[in-house]
Amino acid sequence: MSDWVFEILTVVAVLVAAFALKTFQPTAVRKAGALLILVASYLAGYFLTDSHYGGGAGILIWFVLPLFPLLTRVRQMRLPVEKTLEKCTPPSVNRFPTLSEFTDEIEAAGFEYVADKGWQWDDSKQYFRLFYNSEEKQQAVICLNEQEEMSFAFVSIVCRTKYGQTYRTWNYPFSYTMKTAPGVMMNAVPNVDGFEGLIASQREFLVKNQVSPDEILVEDEKSFEQAMEEELRLQVRHNLDSGLIALAGEGTFRYSWRGLFFLWGQFVKDMVKLS
Repeated sequence: MSDWVFEILTVVAVLVAAFALKTFQPTAVRKAGALLILVASYLAGYFLTDSHYGGGAGILIWFVLPLFPLLTRVRQMRLPVEKTLEKCTPPSVNRFPTLSEFTDEIEAAGFEYVADKGWQWDDSKQYFRLFYNSEEKQQAVICLNEQEEMSFAFVSIVCRTKYGQTYRTWNYPFSYTMKTAPGVMMNAVPNVDGFEGLIASQREFLVKNQVSPDEILVEDEKSFEQAMEEELRLQVRHNLDSGLIALAGEGTFRYSWRGLFFLWGQFVKDMVKLS
């Protein structure tokens, strides 16, 4: 067998083992599969160049790839500084097939439906279905994010205190694309088991931060909207002050170079976390 045939078969064998491991449920096994993909990339680079530097470049390419959409598409994006929530029609079953399932689960946990809200900017849409539990003074939100051909949904539980703090527990699946505003405390639990698990995690989060029930504000539909819009304004202002975004005219902002590298770090973090 010639050397080049042996090298190709070696890389293919490692890749087959990698993708086989990634079909398993345990996280440690799937991460071992991701590690083998990096090993295969190293071997391919090493065999092509006969150099360890080439092998290192084979691994590095996985971490450089996310820079290309950031430098091309994301750099050109313009997003609104002000977002106003408006009443909207719920998305179709084709767009959001699990909306009814999420709704039933939340209402079964004692939350009452409040409203359907949303906002749209060019090819970006966000849909929110709002709920409220008056006993626990907690707001639940189903959110559908849509941008061009990509969409994903998540659920969050939110409460706000008399001292201006917001406590949010959510199963948002990715690292966040901007810094959160001061006073907004985030508890990300992407792998939580259902809405009951989300509620339990929020309760633990409040206990950990020593938030008593008496400190939590009573809210209604109008205060929901005002609070959500104000939090968005504060977040934009905080990221402007941090230099991650810059005003782009006509009521819009764009990511600065510093912001693009912040996003790149978040994407790399997700690659490692979700592998």
